[in-house]
Amino acid sequence: MNIALIGYGKMGKEIEKIAQERGHNITARIDMQSGDAFDGEGFAAADVAIEFTMPAAAYGNYMECFKRNKPVVSGTTGWLDKLNDIKEQCENKGQTFFYASNFSVGVNVFFEINKKLAQLMNGVSGYEVSMEETHHIHKKDSPSGTAITLAEGIIDQLDGKTGWTEDQFPKDNEIQIEAFRREEVPGIHTVIYDSEVDEIIIHHSAKSRKGFALGAVLAAEFTAKNKGFLGMGDMLKF
Repeated sequence: MNIALIGYGKMGKEIEKIAQERGHNITARIDMQSGDAFDGEGFAAADVAIEFTMPAAAYGNYMECFKRNKPVVSGTTGWLDKLNDIKEQCENKGQTFFYASNFSVGVNVFFEINKKLAQLMNGVSGYEVSMEETHHIHKKDSPSGTAITLAEGIIDQLDGKTGWTEDQFPKDNEIQIEAFRREEVPGIHTVIYDSEVDEIIIHHSAKSRKGFALGAVLAAEFTAKNKGFLGMGDMLKF
């Protein structure tokens, strides 16, 4: 399979390494420092594009791909105000887009555990839920897309919670998310149910970017064979 990389930072280089180990070709590397472009022969030869850039650039990159009818796999977060437009492009204009706030297979298992725990907590009184997330100092959005996905999973299952906030003093209907930025941490997410007598904690800590990169390449393999608006649930069959 031929893959175009949009964004060639640390994540892009890790994706490139794993893609090549799995027998794929990187035909374009589109980045501010690279010479490749959307109109180049390398991008034209790609079967799918993998996009990991910045929130401000992501939507424009998707449109460039869609102009050329290229399927897109994206892990960029912080642009979801335009998500409905991307879905419309897939549903009505034949585009293909795979989005995940986190491509780690382990994190996506964690998402499912989080939703199940929230469902169980509906039958238990006296607990208050909150979350913490920690990432490297280069991450632009806060809280992380993964943290937002976790919060949305809780809101869908737990009665009385209708939103999330980073405020120090959340409202009764809000889940507080504390976001920390420290050194080169790949990603740590913790969900806490606290009561007067005990705590219930679920926790995921990434050891490196490798899990994210592998998941992105697996998603590209899946996307090349499927159509429409796709996600990790489709690929992993959750």
